[in-house]
Amino acid sequence: MSTTAELLKQASDLFPDEVVTQAHVRHFDLPQGAGRFALITLDNGLDHTKPTTFGPASLANLNAAIDQVEKEAADGDIAGVGITGKPFIFAVGADLKGVEILKEYDHALAIGKGGHEVFKRLSKLAVPTFAYYNGAAMGGGVEVGLHCTYRTVSKALPAFSLPEVFLGLVPGWGGCTLLPNLIGADKAVSVVIENSLNQNKQLKGKQVHELGIADAIFEGADFLEQSLLWTAQVLKGDIEVQRPVIARDETWDQAVERGRAFADSKVHGAAPAAYRALDIIAAARNGDLQQGYDAEDKALADLIMGGELRAGIYAFNLVQKRGKRPAGAPDKNLARPVTKVGVVGAGLMASQLALLFLRRLEVPVVLTDIDQERIDKGVSYVHEEIDKLLLKGRVNQDKANRLKALVTGVLDKAEGFSDADFVIEAVFEEMGVKQQVFAEVEAVAPAHAILATNTSSLSVTEMGSKLKHPERVVGFHFFNPVAVLPLLEIVRGEQTDDASLATAFAVAKKLKKTAVLVKDAPAFVVNRILTRFMGEIQNVIDEGTPVDVAERAVEPLGLPMSPLVLLELVGPAIGLHVSETLNKSFPDRFKVSPNLKAVVDAGKRGFYVYDSGKPELDPEVAALLKQGDSVLTEEQVRSRVLDAVAQEIELMLDEGVVAEAQDIDLCLITGAGWPFHLGGITPYLDREGVSERVNGKRFLAPGVASVPA
Repeated sequence: MSTTAELLKQASDLFPDEVVTQAHVRHFDLPQGAGRFALITLDNGLDHTKPTTFGPASLANLNAAIDQVEKEAADGDIAGVGITGKPFIFAVGADLKGVEILKEYDHALAIGKGGHEVFKRLSKLAVPTFAYYNGAAMGGGVEVGLHCTYRTVSKALPAFSLPEVFLGLVPGWGGCTLLPNLIGADKAVSVVIENSLNQNKQLKGKQVHELGIADAIFEGADFLEQSLLWTAQVLKGDIEVQRPVIARDETWDQAVERGRAFADSKVHGAAPAAYRALDIIAAARNGDLQQGYDAEDKALADLIMGGELRAGIYAFNLVQKRGKRPAGAPDKNLARPVTKVGVVGAGLMASQLALLFLRRLEVPVVLTDIDQERIDKGVSYVHEEIDKLLLKGRVNQDKANRLKALVTGVLDKAEGFSDADFVIEAVFEEMGVKQQVFAEVEAVAPAHAILATNTSSLSVTEMGSKLKHPERVVGFHFFNPVAVLPLLEIVRGEQTDDASLATAFAVAKKLKKTAVLVKDAPAFVVNRILTRFMGEIQNVIDEGTPVDVAERAVEPLGLPMSPLVLLELVGPAIGLHVSETLNKSFPDRFKVSPNLKAVVDAGKRGFYVYDSGKPELDPEVAALLKQGDSVLTEEQVRSRVLDAVAQEIELMLDEGVVAEAQDIDLCLITGAGWPFHLGGITPYLDREGVSERVNGKRFLAPGVASVPA
């Protein structure tokens, strides 16, 4: 049997590029004569922008620090041991770069066992142990604290989570076992399952305390000082920490079942991590910690050697790294300053855009439209949204007043746009209308002003083709709802120059959007793929497959909503318009569904009614449907839909719509809510063998979003 030190040494040899965390031990006398104390500080020597992580060498350093304090505790030299982090960061868990390179099951198992063996030692020292959550704590950072006797948390702590399920793992260093035994199964399910699957929702310090994870909470300014004073009072017996008795009855099982129902609603059984975590939480009811740790080790190893985790890490890296450094973007030094923004249109989309530019850029924003009533309505919308932010405490009264004063509306474009640096149109999706709008704006806006279009499918090049200066026209395609979906497709027309493009990327960054450079091709990226995907669903329905069979067929992908519910969200009329646009460009692959046209012509807002609370096919829509007699099974539908999507993505890459397959995935994750556990779409198509079946090759090299060969 290998010792912990030997296990960690073997793992370190596999991961030579680890950013190593040190575990510094210092000693001092606690206040009020409470005794000598050892404080371990986790620090990788870098500032807060490079959070502290646990790779094998880092765990070995913590293990060595525990060797030291274990002896001191046994010899009676210290009264207690604390663990804390560097400024702003406690620790953010396992180093995922190390997980990515693992090729063998035994090595994956060693990672789980190594973490457990080190962390467990904190709970077995001869003196009480204290975790001081001074800053961001995630994953293994949370778990190392759970092994301590007591915990305090800073009110200023911005982010605390067990995000593993979100990535395709389980909290595997005690999280699934210790947390329910500390705060009960119901709260643990909320933290481990619900928060993770709700786009990795973070807890603040106050919530950590309210949940009972931390025993005390202190202000950020003197957090460590107050924590040590509290520690002294605990050690002297002046403060007795009271914790509720954990109910180990049927409510535990009910909490687990609630978690399973929630996981089903999010991933539809398509990703194993949530279910493995729930199995461990279910078993933790008996309070046998070692049994739980062993189950965590096995689940970690199984998941590390599975495709979903690799896809999850790939997706995480896309959003965190590629999304922040867009492929193909021009030199940022070419960007021009934007000190005023014009918005053509004052409808809902235009008003959402005005609000976003206003909040992020904090510069004057002016709306125009065809009559004063529409303009007033648009400005009122922005004011109402700012009032909501004020009520929620997101802005103070001064800032609310300042923002409201910055947004105005005028009928006359010359008056509104004569000093604007960036003008975006959000008018009716019709080429002639947009060309006319741009001609009017070009006549009155400064020569340097960017002319941006929020078109979802029309040619940016054609839109600027009648202008004197088409080089400043750029596609700036947002996704609805604008405040929620991060993606911004930035479209380079054939004439768009580097300075205009650089300015567009600089604005996107200030708007806090994930910008992807896209070639001026029909429907760009997300709408083209979704229209092919939805179009194939529509085709099989038109040919005779029942609606419910076609909908269920793609459930194994674990998409956030079914295709026809998505169509309802987008709007059938918009879906029809995009399919008609693509039909003109690619008539062999994009059909216009007569049934969808009939639904739109009848003024229906979707295929379903919700009288029972669940979606049921609207009888009026059912009466409109004219179907053939070709009925497919769910498997046949799924195969046909995925084949169509794989074909379309390969054609888009051949056309150079984006730089690489990674950009397709980044677009679908951030613009269409495509699940992290799929890694977007291309890793899933590779994993299921669809890519090779359709295109004769994988989209991604082996080891990218998959286990290295």
